[in-house]
Parts: sequence; structure tokens; C-alpha cells
Amino acid sequence: MALQGTILVVDDNRNILISLKYLLGDVFAKVLLVDNPELLPSLLREQIDVVLLDMNFSPGLNTGNEGLYWLREIKRLKPQVQVVLFTAYADIELAVAGMKEGAFDFVVKPWDNARLKQTLTNAYKVTKGEKHNIKNEKQEPDAMYWGQSPAMYHIKEIVERISASDANVLITGENGTGKDMLAREIHRLSERNNRQFVVVDMGAITESLFESELFGHVKGSFTNAYTDRVGRFEAADGGTLFLDEIANLPYCLQPKLLTAIQKRSYVRVGSNVPQPTDIRLICATNRNLDNMVRNGEFREDLLYRINTIHLHLPPLRERKEDIIELAHRFVCRYAGQYGRGDVRLSDKVCEILINHSWPGNIRELQHVMERAVLLSDNNGTICSVQIQESHNDGLKQENDTIVPLDEMERNMVQKAIMMNNGNLSQAAAQLGITRQTLYNKMKRYGL
Repeated sequence: MALQGTILVVDDNRNILISLKYLLGDVFAKVLLVDNPELLPSLLREQIDVVLLDMNFSPGLNTGNEGLYWLREIKRLKPQVQVVLFTAYADIELAVAGMKEGAFDFVVKPWDNARLKQTLTNAYKVTKGEKHNIKNEKQEPDAMYWGQSPAMYHIKEIVERISASDANVLITGENGTGKDMLAREIHRLSERNNRQFVVVDMGAITESLFESELFGHVKGSFTNAYTDRVGRFEAADGGTLFLDEIANLPYCLQPKLLTAIQKRSYVRVGSNVPQPTDIRLICATNRNLDNMVRNGEFREDLLYRINTIHLHLPPLRERKEDIIELAHRFVCRYAGQYGRGDVRLSDKVCEILINHSWPGNIRELQHVMERAVLLSDNNGTICSVQIQESHNDGLKQENDTIVPLDEMERNMVQKAIMMNNGNLSQAAAQLGITRQTLYNKMKRYGL
């Protein structure tokens, strides 16, 4: 049954218009076709729900600027209408820029019929307010806390636009800034939220097991392969695949991942049959992938593939206006978890929290508040003494204070990572350990 909606297709190629007339006739109640974007202002006076807009119209001109211009005009004249950009592969970067200016999503020519229909259907639902209106959504207990900082507000705006799409997302930021939380939030707000959110810790997978972990294997494909194994790509089919710490993937294995992403298919170890995969890919790292590309440590073509949308989470020291509210949230969580009743933060504690640099970011704040709740006094107030005792870095400790070895090691690891701007290979070399050992210590100490 056709949707009770109207789509306007704007493209200067008459053959494309005719093809889409038949293709979209069983999706929309009314399909309008136009080959001249100059007619858009008059057409938008009618009831239009979705616009499928080409990026180029003038012969010989392929800059995509025409599409961006008419996108802005559509959003100015009728902001509630959702616009899907129609683009060639070479113009994907411009299409992403269009999403930042208000486009719902983009579709690459030549298009996949099913994917085009689904994208346009999702756009129609948003026009009608059926889903993905983040501002009006009821917050769930584990939902992302956006805070009040301008940087986080900008990220939220982008997430509002991309959550319903299948665009690949790269999330960057220091350790502890909440990259995994943001990835889960994007999945929660997507059309895929009723399917699996599969997490792969790329730093914890050995080279020998990489293909088996990601793509699976068949029985008998190697020693001890007693049964078939489902890989992470297959487990995430229809849902979201989150590759955490993508920068830790060895260079020699990057082509294998790139091939799976490009072809949207994979081959199990021990098999010759390609398996199609339908995933939404989200990657995260605390390292500068552009620098890694320049240093020959990360493939440029892989970076382009995973970096359709780039979201950079700011460190906590750059969003001080959010520190106290985050602290209150953690206090409430752990007070309930440990049966501490009503626990409050003293004014002095709030001052200490705001003035601290938080090198471990939100994760460090969370751990400090958990320990502070456990150490809180009988009147339910967390004072500066508990906060000082809760800091692993020994804030304002006296010179003759003996620090436990575990705390000393954690501080050294944390300092090495900071001094090397998150480059784990350099930090490991400075500490005289392997990168895998460093990674294990980071896991142990929650860094």
C-alpha cells in the first residue's frame, strides 16, 4: 500500500525521472517530476513531503554547488520538508556537506532500489514527525547527556540529521570522552534500534584471529575449528557495527576491512562464498588518523570510507559548564546503587570539580564520584576530603605520602598517554612495554 505522501524528484536527466516515476509509484501516493530546479519555489507551494534533489544541473558543471544552493532554498521556503540528495560517487563529500546544512541523507548513483526506497520512506516519516525528533523524545535512563556546551550542541544537531541514515560515522576524542556512549546513542535513534549493536574492540583482536572474529569461519577451516563461527559482521546484520579503537588495527589487516566495507560483503574463513552484509558502521579512536595517514600507519582509502560523517567529542576541560550536572548524575546513580540515600555535593566540592583538568575526562569523573559516594559521611554530603581521597592522581598530596603501586602505575600510564597526545605506540615505547601490554593496563585502570 502506497504511503499517503508526495515526493518531488528534481533531476535534469529525463531517463532517470522516468525510471523513478515507476519505481516510487508503489512507495508514495503522488510522484512529481521536474527537470528544472528553477520551478522549485512554485512547486513548494503545494503539499510536498520529500524532495529527491540532484546535485548538478548545468551541462559540463559538476561542482555540486547548484544542489547545495537549491537545498538551502528548499529549507528556507519549507523547512519541514526533508531533502534527500542524489549524487554521483565523486560528489559524496559535497553530499555530506549538504547533510550538515539540513539534508536528510544522500543516495549515490547508480542507486540500489531497495536502499533508495528505504531512505525516502525514512525521510517521509521524519517529515510527518513519526520518528527521530530528538528534541521531543523522552530521555531514557542511559541516554546520552548532551549538556549545555556549544560544542556538544553542535554535535547534537548533526546527530539529529544523520541518525536515520546509514552513513558511516567516525567518532574521535580523548580517552574517556564518551565515544562509545555516542555510538550507542546514534544506534538508539536509528531505524536499526530494534536490531543488534555489536561492539568490536580492535585493539584486543590478534592478527591471527582477525578474519575469524570479524567474518566468521566454517567448521574444519583450521585447527580447533570444530564448529561454524558467526563473525561480528554477520552478528550485526541489520543493525550497527561499532569498531572501537580503529586506529589499533594493524596496517596489514586494513585492506581486508576496507574490502568488506566497500563490497558490503565478506567471506568466512574456509569458505569461498561471499556473504552480503547490511550494517551501519560506526568507528571510534582517540588518535589523529590524518597524521597516521601521513606517517604511513593508516590507509587513506580506508579513512575515506569510515569518515563519511566525523564527530569530534571535546574533552571535559573544554565543557566546564557540564561538569557539575554530570557529577550530580553519577552521584544519583551510585547513591541508588549502593543504598546511600540522598547524597549531595558541597559548594567546595563543586569548586574543586570545576577547577580540575580531568585528564581522564568523563570516565575519570565517573570513577571519582563513585568512590566519593562510598566515602560520603553520615549526613549525605560529599565534602572536599572525600573528593581528595577519591582522586587517583593524589591531588594536593603531601610529599611524604606513600602512594600504592597500582596508583603509581596508573598515573604513569595516564601521563605517558597524555604526553604523547594519545599515540599508544609512542606511549608504550616511552614506558618500555609493548602496545598490547599498554592496552591491557588501560583496560585494567579504566583509562
